[in-house]
Parts: sequence; C-alpha cells; structure tokens
Amino acid sequence: MIKADGKVFILNTKNTTYAFRVMETGQLEHLYYGRLIHEDEPSVLNEKRAFAPGNTVTYNPEHPELTLEDVRLETSAIGKGDFREPMVEVICADGSSTLDFVYDSYQVINCKPELQGLPSSYDEDDNAKTLEVTLKDKNHGFKLILSYSIFEECDVITRSARFVNSSEESVKLTRMLSMVLDYDKPGMKITSFHGSWTREMNKADVVLTAGKLVNSSFTGTSSNRCNPFFMVSEADTTETDGDVWGFNLVYSGNHYSASEVSPWGKTRVAYGINPQNFSWTLEAGEEFQAPEAVITYSGDGYRQMSLNMHDFVREHITRGTWKYKERPILINSWEASYFDFTDKSLVKLAKVAKDTGVELFVMDDGWFGERNDDKRALGDWDIVNKKKLPGGLEGLAKKINDLGLMFGLWVEPEMINVDSELYRKHPDWAIDIPGMDHAEGRNQRLLDLCNPEVVDYMIEAMSEVFATPGLSYIKWDMNRNFSDYYSKYLPAEKQQEVSHRYVLGFYRLLRTLAEKFPDILMEGCASGGNRFDLGALCYYPQIWASDNTDAVSRLTIQNGYSYAYPQSTYTAHVSACPNHQTLRVTPIESRFAVASFGVLGYELNLNDAKAEDIASVKAQIELYKKYRKTLQFGDFYRLKNGNIVEWSIVDKNKNTAVTMLMQREIMAGEQYLRIDQAGLDNDSKYHFFGRKLEYNLKGFGDLVNTVAPVHIKQDGVLHNVIAKFVKMPGESEDFVASGDTLNNVGVKLAQSFVGTGYNEQVRYFPDFGARLYFAEKI
Repeated sequence: MIKADGKVFILNTKNTTYAFRVMETGQLEHLYYGRLIHEDEPSVLNEKRAFAPGNTVTYNPEHPELTLEDVRLETSAIGKGDFREPMVEVICADGSSTLDFVYDSYQVINCKPELQGLPSSYDEDDNAKTLEVTLKDKNHGFKLILSYSIFEECDVITRSARFVNSSEESVKLTRMLSMVLDYDKPGMKITSFHGSWTREMNKADVVLTAGKLVNSSFTGTSSNRCNPFFMVSEADTTETDGDVWGFNLVYSGNHYSASEVSPWGKTRVAYGINPQNFSWTLEAGEEFQAPEAVITYSGDGYRQMSLNMHDFVREHITRGTWKYKERPILINSWEASYFDFTDKSLVKLAKVAKDTGVELFVMDDGWFGERNDDKRALGDWDIVNKKKLPGGLEGLAKKINDLGLMFGLWVEPEMINVDSELYRKHPDWAIDIPGMDHAEGRNQRLLDLCNPEVVDYMIEAMSEVFATPGLSYIKWDMNRNFSDYYSKYLPAEKQQEVSHRYVLGFYRLLRTLAEKFPDILMEGCASGGNRFDLGALCYYPQIWASDNTDAVSRLTIQNGYSYAYPQSTYTAHVSACPNHQTLRVTPIESRFAVASFGVLGYELNLNDAKAEDIASVKAQIELYKKYRKTLQFGDFYRLKNGNIVEWSIVDKNKNTAVTMLMQREIMAGEQYLRIDQAGLDNDSKYHFFGRKLEYNLKGFGDLVNTVAPVHIKQDGVLHNVIAKFVKMPGESEDFVASGDTLNNVGVKLAQSFVGTGYNEQVRYFPDFGARLYFAEKI
C-alpha cells in the first residue's frame, strides 16, 4: 500500500513500513524503515534541527540549521555539503560536478513496470504498486526519477533510479547507483558473502562502529569474490530474533555496496553498479537506467528475512515454463570423462544412469570443433566434432531420447579461443586492446557483447544449437573474468562504458534465446558461482552453485546461498570420491543428503561404479522423487551451523518436512544429539521417522574381531568377503509427535557410538556422517 500526498510518502507491506518526506528545502528525508506502524501524524518521525554542528557546510543562508551531512537522505550527490557516499556523480559540460536534486513531482503506478534493457522483478497478478518520485537538479535541470515497487506479501520493496539528461548539453555520469538508505545509528552488523572458485559464499560479519566498509566486484560479473547480496542487522540479531535488512541487486556485472558511519552516528548504505572504471555519456534527452535493488526487513531475525527473499525470488524473479515445474534429476558427463568421450561411451553411461532413475543426460564440454582440451575451438559452435559424435548432436540426442532420457548440452556462448575458426574470421570481435599484450584467463577471451553485430551472430549461432531436435536442457557456462577492458566497437571516449554495455548485450542475448526456446531448461554457470545473482535468475531458473562437489565444502557453500536464494535456484551434485576438488572421501549417503537440499544431480562415472554404489544411487533417486516438490519449493530453515549442520525444508502446506543432519568431525564421548524442527503446524500430529540404512562392516575396523569366532585380518580376503554379505544394521527412529513438540522441543535421537558397544539402538555417525529425517502430517 502506498500513501502519498507530495509531502509525505509511506510504503506499507504486510509487516513493514518505509517512510520519507519532502523537506522544506526540497530534499527527500528518510524517516523510517522497519516493523509495520500506523502513524497518522508522521511528523513524529522527523529529526528536529535548531543549529547545524560546527565545521559543517550549511545548505543555504535561509536554512542555517541544515547540513546535508547530518540528514538521512533518499538520494545524495556531491557539492552541497554531504561528504558521505553519494548515489550520483557527474561531470557536466562546464566541468562542474555539483548536483542539487530537489522534489518536483510524483506518480503512483498500479503495476510493476519493466526496466529498459535490464531484467527486473515482475508481478503476474498486477498486485504490486510502484511509486515514482521525480527530482530536478536546481543547477542544470537534470531529472532523477526514484522508483519504489511494493510487494506486500513478500515484505519486499524494490528500488531503482533513472537519470534523465533534460538539459541541452551532454553530461558524463561517473557514478549511478540504485539507492542509498540511511540509518539513525552506528554499530550495525554488516554481513557479506565472500570466496573464490570452489569456495563460494563464506559468511563474514563486521560490526561497523566507524569508517566505511566496501563490498564490491570488478570481475565483470557479480563474482564469487563477493556476492551482491548482503545484510545489515543489529549487532545481537540471531537466526530467530532481532532486526535485519537484506539487500540484493538484479544485476550480473560489477556491483558495489558501501556501508559508512558518519561523524554523527548515522549509517549509510549505498548500493548499485560499481563506479570503478565506469562512466556513461548522455547526450541531451538521453537517460540512464540503474539496476533494481531489492530490500526486505525482518524483526524476527535472519530466518524470516531469508523466507521473505526466497518467496520474492520464486514469485517475482524466476519465470517461465520452469518457474514452479519440478526440476529433472540429471547426470553430467564432465567428471565421468572430461574431454575424453565418444558417442558410445556417453550412451553407455546414459544407459546405466537411466536404470538408476536419472531423468536427464547432459553432455558437457568437448563436443565441437577441435575441442579436446580447453585451449581451442571456443566459438566454433557450428562445427560438431564428428570423430566423437559421428551422428552429430541430433544423432546423439535421438539415442539418449530413445533410452527415455531428456538430453542436455553444455555451451559457453560468451567466449572465444584465439585458436578457433571464429577468431580467425573475426579477431575484432574479441575484447582485447589492439597492439598490446592480453592477460588471458583459462586460455580464452571474451566476445565483445558491446557490439550488436556480435550479439546478433551469437543469437543466430546458439539458436541453431538450441533447435537440435530432442534438446531439453542447456548448461550455460562462463569461465572467464574480465581483464584489459576494451571494445574495438566503441570510440576511445566510451571505453569506460564497456563493462555495463557488455552486461546489456549479455541480457539481450539471453533474453532472446529464453523467449525463443521457452521450454528448454537453462542452467547458469560461471566457473560455478561466479555469476550467481538475481539478474541471471531472471533467465536461468537454476544456477550451478559451485564447481566444488565435495559434501563438506558444500555445507558452507549452500548454507551461504540459503540466506538469499531459495534451494530451487542452486544445483548440487553427488560426485565421486576421492572428490575431484578436495580429494576428500565422504560416504555416498552424506553426499546425497547435502545434494538433495538443492536441485539434485549426479557427476559420477557410473560405468566404473561399484554395484553397491549404483544400488545406493537408485535408492536415493527414488527417495528424492518422492519428496522432490517439498525439497525444491518448500520453506528452508537453518537450524544448526557448526560441527553439526542441520537444515530442514517444510512444504508450503506444512504437511511434510525433510531434515538433514551432517557431522563434520566426530567428537569422542558425545553420545546425545537432538534434532530441531521448525515451520510445522503446532496443532497437528506428525509421523517422524528416519531412513533405515545398513553400514559396511569395514567401517568398524578391527572391532570385528571382538565378535568374530576366528581372527579376521583387516582388508584381507576374508574381511572383504564377509563385508560383502554382512551389513551392520542402522538405528531406527519412528514415532508420532505433535508439531508443537517438534517445533519447540525437538527430538532426542538414538545415542551415537562412543566405543562401548553397538546394536540397533546406536547411531553409527562417523566423520562426515549424515542423516535424513522426515515428518509427515497425520
């Protein structure tokens, strides 16, 4: 709901209120963002001013009490006394940079408009409303249009801004962020998510009492170094209690967020496109659209903030055929064969996969041109490697489809190798600086998506690939960070526009293909999570979360993603051990338990797998299919995070819950463990139970000799024979309890093994051990 009268603006969602006003001098003063309030007299929220602090710049002689440096503002620029992070910076035709934006007008739009050239949130039911406030620069006449869209049920507000050059001369934007938000206190906790390749989404907390904290990317993507999502909270906020604000950006390029404490104890958050190496020239009448920022507030801790964000992403970011369609379980050929495969080896793998219950077979890199390693052929999408695939893509697709499987394919459309036919024809299409050495990444260069001709060509080339009969899935990869920013398509004075123009070209390419092939499931990938953001999720319903498939590493990675992104958006695979990224060995059931809390897939060479592993995969897939809708689209709860990690997912009707426990390291002598639950209906009864598993006798080592009638040599012939036929029974958990009890008390599980005995009442829970538990409403 929007209340607006040209003086005060109040934006209400189901549980939150956002308020600001027009000051006497025309600036917009931020008043409040937090729990829903019903204030008929908003002046109670105004800060009272009598005299400006010493050593400050006062706004004008008529208001000597006002310094913009000590006002919570809705937008800010430089030149009028506010020395904090600005939202907009320019170089005007006369060389000056001062801007003075004051209120001009407003309008309320009864829908959620699209943004020009950029993906953004949407509302299929047209329940969202949008407030647009137009500000006008007193010096040059530029306009700045601030947009606020209200998604009441998700408790989300989105913000964006549009700069209009309504003067008669050109102006150069050197900073154009999407929003600023000012708090009236210091000491806020800033939580951001950092990492690198195979180490995505590590949570980091900083309590900011003074100074400035910047989280940004300059890789050309949203980056695995620092995801665009971050949180601001009270220092003592917990998972279930306290004030927290979540921020995300619908943008796939260089992003920037700065949190800064002023000398007077106010905290400013500035957020948008990274201004580093950025400028954009606007001629008279032209305008620039900043990306959309997403903000949500929860007074009930991080959990509710995450649930708000998850609902918003599902309802208002992801779209199309696969928005709420259950995602297929796939097997990917990469870790099974890398570049070394043939038509026959792929079909053999697909046959075994089909027998386990896999639904989608994906051929990864290596199917085109002379692509036998990562040094050549990127760009040669029209040349299928007939040595590997004599029948071409169509022939392989038919063989896979005839097995009863969907067929999927890996592509990397944004890249080019110097050793490729495309580069030899069009060296001007690569991003590099003529006559200068180029810093390479993974032996490849970026195609210049600033150039419309390149985008048009790649739309045509990918359309031919996407039109392969029988093709149902595309894995869209991007394995290269930006370096040597330079477009041979652009003149010298526009080279600081390259990073943003590339993103616009990427969106045009992706949007065109998504609209042209709406039934193909596209999965994003950028060396794993190097472009995991809301902009990409407008076109990919799911993204490969990390190239790291190690179950222990994935605990941290997937836990990090869960703060902002629903589990339907990140994919997770069960892979071989020793793991290809860490060499760690983990039980196959633990690998499955972690992977099932994303969109499940497999990355195993089933052709070489043991019979017992194939049997495990078959049982896992059967179980996952039974609970797939809950696991992919239910509400996600973080319940423990430490040596013991516990996650739970509850379906929207509160009929079913699936809960995972995983232990990183066994702690000697700790025999008791309680499983927590959340989100169940307090007034209903539930059947709570665990999986009934059996364990390899060899996991108990030499202890077998305490019960064996003859001595058994460890890993000897007799030991292996016995282990093949004799399994150790796992513990049983099966009872009925109320949702109230499960939510508030939890379940005390069977004791774990502590070295004094083992039977069916004892939990075998070694290093990296995991369990899945289920609660079904009676």
